[in-house]
Amino acid sequence: MTDPVVAQETPYRVELKAGERYAWCSCGLSQKQPFCDGAHKQTDDLKPNVFTAEKDETVSLCGCKHTGNAPRCDGSHNRL
Repeated sequence: MTDPVVAQETPYRVELKAGERYAWCSCGLSQKQPFCDGAHKQTDDLKPNVFTAEKDETVSLCGCKHTGNAPRCDGSHNRL
């Protein structure tokens, strides 16, 4: 598998905490969407996007897994 699975066609609204590390699921297989649970290990090359939140904020993380601005939603779900 080299193409991500669409986990949902809309973004996930999540609250991030400053200084916390997150691993956004890029493959779409995780049962803990929008975050990684290790399901990508059954793919060929889809790895999570690991990032640290710079501040406390509510963000829209991509649910369709086709964003060009990972892990944030860029509206790509509107073109699926």
